Amino acid sequence: MNALTAFSLWTQRNRWIWAAIGVLLLWLVLSIVTNRFSLSSLSGIILSASFLTIVGIGQMFVVTTGRGNIDLSVASVITLSAFVALLTIKGQDANLAIGGAAAILLGLAVGALNSLLVVVLGIPAIIATLATGYVLATATLLSNRAISGFSVSPALKYLASGRISGVPIMAVIAISGVAATSFVLRYTVFGQLLSAVGQNRTAARLAAIRTGPVIASAFIISSVLASLNGLLLGAYIGGAFLEMGQPYLLQSIAAVVLGGTLIFGGSATAVGTLFASILLILIVTTMQIIGLPPGAQDIVQGVVVIFVLALAGRQAMTRRAPVEPTDGDAAMSAGDRQS
Repeated sequence: MNALTAFSLWTQRNRWIWAAIGVLLLWLVLSIVTNRFSLSSLSGIILSASFLTIVGIGQMFVVTTGRGNIDLSVASVITLSAFVALLTIKGQDANLAIGGAAAILLGLAVGALNSLLVVVLGIPAIIATLATGYVLATATLLSNRAISGFSVSPALKYLASGRISGVPIMAVIAISGVAATSFVLRYTVFGQLLSAVGQNRTAARLAAIRTGPVIASAFIISSVLASLNGLLLGAYIGGAFLEMGQPYLLQSIAAVVLGGTLIFGGSATAVGTLFASILLILIVTTMQIIGLPPGAQDIVQGVVVIFVLALAGRQAMTRRAPVEPTDGDAAMSAGDRQS
């Protein structure tokens, strides 16, 4: 086996490396061209990417369940959660626990609704979560009318935008979440069950795996993380506004796919989601430096997602066999583990 073949096999097992290389190359290009990028600016980019990483991890769980499952309700969950947090906390640290509980309950409720529609009623995930998003959008409009002003809890504001020794607290939270998710995917029974269901749902059932609870858990995790992200994002920007979660819909899907998670399910990498989130923020930053209008930025991001999805589909057609996971990947069949 020559070095090129060995490297090719290694990259197949560690698909996150391409997002990491993309971050490095784009960072170097921007640093050379603009002479404006430094460690402090990188810190700001990582801070923005931290919010995307949290949503991306939740989206990754849903995508891993296979059959093209995607959670399209995350944008509405983020927005509504920000409004609910403002209405509940009212800018007082004493109400922070109540606001956090409200955000978690919102995520649990939305996740349970999505699970009911997808698992019990058999509605395709894209349609079910899109419909849920429309319902939440109406609730957001009502919340917008009920709120009279913006007041953010100082403790929550510090958590969302503060720094420890120059490192954003949100970055620490996001990286800790990535590490925990990697452990879950790699070393826990749930991670193996999730992978087995995503690879082949029929085979998983034959292996006596209850696929319904596994899929439902993925949707609940996605909604809870999106809701917590809305809580923190509202504190970071100092308020809430309609459609504030909309950018995270396309970007969360892009972060999952660019990071190396298989769009057809069965294999996920949390580390790749982190690097892809940073890469996407760098791409947006580059477009802002160039001066592209917001509409053109959306077009560019859409083209990137389409290109990566097309590439992923082509690879799936040419390589049917799953790849042994490393570093956060979850590609081993739970049925094999139990045999």
